[in-house]
Amino acid sequence: MSDAKLIMFDNRLKKVFRILKKQAKQQQVSCYRLYDRDLPEFPLMIDVYGSNVLVTEYRSNHRLSEEDYGRWLEDSLEVVRHVLGCTEEQLFLKERRRKESRQDQYQKTDDLKQFFEVEEGGLKFIVNLTDYLDTGLFIDHRLTRDMVRKASNGKRILNLFCYTGSFSVYAAAGGATSVVSADLSNTYLEWAKRNMELNGFRGQQYSYEKVDVLQYLPTLEDEHFDLIVLDPPTFSNSKSMDDVFDIQTMHVQLINTCLEKLKRDGTLYFSTNARKFELEESMVKGNVKNITTATVPFDFKGKLLRWCYMITKED
Repeated sequence: MSDAKLIMFDNRLKKVFRILKKQAKQQQVSCYRLYDRDLPEFPLMIDVYGSNVLVTEYRSNHRLSEEDYGRWLEDSLEVVRHVLGCTEEQLFLKERRRKESRQDQYQKTDDLKQFFEVEEGGLKFIVNLTDYLDTGLFIDHRLTRDMVRKASNGKRILNLFCYTGSFSVYAAAGGATSVVSADLSNTYLEWAKRNMELNGFRGQQYSYEKVDVLQYLPTLEDEHFDLIVLDPPTFSNSKSMDDVFDIQTMHVQLINTCLEKLKRDGTLYFSTNARKFELEESMVKGNVKNITTATVPFDFKGKLLRWCYMITKED
């Protein structure tokens, strides 16, 4: 890697860091996306989590020897450390691999147990930058979570595919009377409970269900919840699920089943990361509003590849 290209990377990183750091401070945001493969010569993703930095490496056809590639990577990380002013201990490196199933997301990549707290929206969350494919906090849904908080006062909330429960925390903070967090993984349900209790949300009104959501939904009472959060995987062939899950082919059934569980005037927040997703709106038994643009945070402008909808139940 030539010095000229490293200087180009250095300049680019300095520019975006100066701009985004200021915006993050103004919005009281401590976790944000700084860089996402902005330059083709540097296919890295850089996220700030408080005082720590996560660099995600996307392996590409770089046509370099392992030795040259290792040198390029170390030079790139040195630029990151220099520009962001972080130590080696504060910089975490992760290689991004394609997930073959939802189950892969539950597998550990290391076992360093380096958990730490970050803040978002005046709330606390536990993240881990080493042991799992994902960190425990999807920072691209920052604005969506705040929408849920503002809509939760006095409401009964169901958070499906809840992951580590960040939407549940926001709902509880918004004054929800009850919050049910449902997921297939014990690991993430325990993490969700830790996040809730970290923010002081304890009690019988907060429950955690280890379930296959597809099998769980039909067992629930109709017209029971005021608000449902539905953020499913794009695809899963997990052995723990009875059926292969594909969001494109199954979203209408899943959405309509959720709508049945909503009270009159209830709201469903539905999101998916499926890049080629097409909502079959004419088959959805509710009033659909595309809120994708409204839920894109400042640090994901022009970079976010997901869809988000607010669907209200028809009378």
